[in-house]
Amino acid sequence: MTTEEIGAQAARAAKELLEAAGLREGEILVVGCSSSEIVGQTIGHGSSVEAAEAVCAAVLPLLRERGVYLAAQCCEHLNRALIVEAECARRYGLEPVCVVPYPKAGGSFATAAWRHAQSPVAVEHIRAHAGLDIGGTLIGMHLRDVAVPVRLAQARVGEAIVLAARTRPRFIGGSRAHYE
Repeated sequence: MTTEEIGAQAARAAKELLEAAGLREGEILVVGCSSSEIVGQTIGHGSSVEAAEAVCAAVLPLLRERGVYLAAQCCEHLNRALIVEAECARRYGLEPVCVVPYPKAGGSFATAAWRHAQSPVAVEHIRAHAGLDIGGTLIGMHLRDVAVPVRLAQARVGEAIVLAARTRPRFIGGSRAHYE
């Protein structure tokens, strides 16, 4: 599969999720991306800088156009830290940590996000409004409390399975409560 095809698939998945989640300006989309899985390898064992770059180059412009922040999840070697714009960290009161991802410690996608960011920082925790998981990277720890699965027509990027979620506020109050 070509990097153009990978990018096109990632863009379709991101567009579908942006619409389904109704993300607004200033909200956060966490993306976990295993470039290994995209190219048909086992997660963590076949990193592809080219595949990661294709995904980042396809998704980031869509988010910027809507004013949505990208939170790029790092791999387990950086404890699933996230790469965000410094502006996002300030807006949400996120404490930056000192680390710069690279393909073998952070992952190829986080490395690409760092390179494409205007003012990147790494943070350890976030509560994103929606998430896109490309290749089983386990992004759930970075979503707000009530995650709702979103089935996408674009179910794969390359060989990687794509899972998505949006979040919603909790329903509270019991039988007397009314909800929008």
